[in-house]
Amino acid sequence: MADIFRRHGEGYRQSHDTHLGRVERRVMSAVEMCRTARLGGHVQQCRDCEALRIAYNSCRNRHCPKCQGQASRDWLAARQADLLPVSYFHVVFTVPQAIAAIAFQNKQVVYAVLFRAVAETLRRLAADPRHLGAELGFIAVLHSWGQNLHYHPHIHCIVPGGGLSFDQTRWVACRRNFFLPVRVLSRLFRRLFLEYLKQAHDEGQLQFFGSIASLADPAAFTRMIREARRVNWIVYAKPPFAGPQQVLAYLGRYTHRIAISNSRLVSMDGGQVTFRWKDYRRGGRQKRMTLDAHEFIRRFLLHTVPDGFHRIRHFGLLANGQRQQKLEACRNLLNVPQPEEPVEDLDTVEAPPFAHRCPCCGGRMNILGTWKPRQPACRPAWNDSS
Repeated sequence: MADIFRRHGEGYRQSHDTHLGRVERRVMSAVEMCRTARLGGHVQQCRDCEALRIAYNSCRNRHCPKCQGQASRDWLAARQADLLPVSYFHVVFTVPQAIAAIAFQNKQVVYAVLFRAVAETLRRLAADPRHLGAELGFIAVLHSWGQNLHYHPHIHCIVPGGGLSFDQTRWVACRRNFFLPVRVLSRLFRRLFLEYLKQAHDEGQLQFFGSIASLADPAAFTRMIREARRVNWIVYAKPPFAGPQQVLAYLGRYTHRIAISNSRLVSMDGGQVTFRWKDYRRGGRQKRMTLDAHEFIRRFLLHTVPDGFHRIRHFGLLANGQRQQKLEACRNLLNVPQPEEPVEDLDTVEAPPFAHRCPCCGGRMNILGTWKPRQPACRPAWNDSS
């Protein structure tokens, strides 16, 4: 992605100057500069073999394909202690194309409505004694892309197959290989989402431009809501995971995923970019798609997220304010031991900043010098201790 932005980014900025927002411009700039001297860096030397290595700083932008690996590993390490020894389900909530058009022009508001409707749908159905009669806990992750990079907002939920009874005296397990009725989930989700969206419109929180500018009129918006109620909204639950470790592996692939990874990029030839994609309408067949570089950049930038918006959220038993207390109660009822406190590694504690293992011999790397962003890479600020 960095090579594409460096070669075609300036031309794209010039030709789309009036349509590019601050977030999109910052994403392009961050990806271009990631792990280059422009962001600063440091010089390391191995204690054992004296090998030298220059390492440049990362941009840490959440849309950058280079920066999500470590963020994902850190997040998974923190979540591992939250897993329970029960089956887990993967439930996906999607919205029709007419709603997606509104979401694209009102990401902050509509994404919040989407999370709220999903959480309330799962909470209400799980609380109903006819279905489960318990309090759920789940992780919800927002994605906005399909394999071909078109705009397709949807939420992935990872849900344990059961919940805590409301008097907190029992673990209530769902039926084997069955979570909640998908048709009921879909209808309740549709109703709640449209109610919350109509409320946002009535409060003046939505804006409309271009082909959907007419929705600013209350009568036109009400007609759109009425038509959306007649459409089937796709909600589906995948088969349960084989176990908690499979859940972790899945979360590692999904939580910090961006619209397209560098591994899917095939070539950049002239003004065209070729990438791999899966055609799920053809059984997941691997295909290649070639787009004009500017069209490829446009599709990538469709999926930027507003500043400060949380794409990963925890609900119910896993909500931050009560997670430890509720999980401890669940483990007691499931008769499983509480997770042990991690033991600090003294070598890690004493390691200097940016300490890594030598790629040549595996020895400890010491920092000889650092330089800050926008300073020449050839003039590092050498440490006195070196």
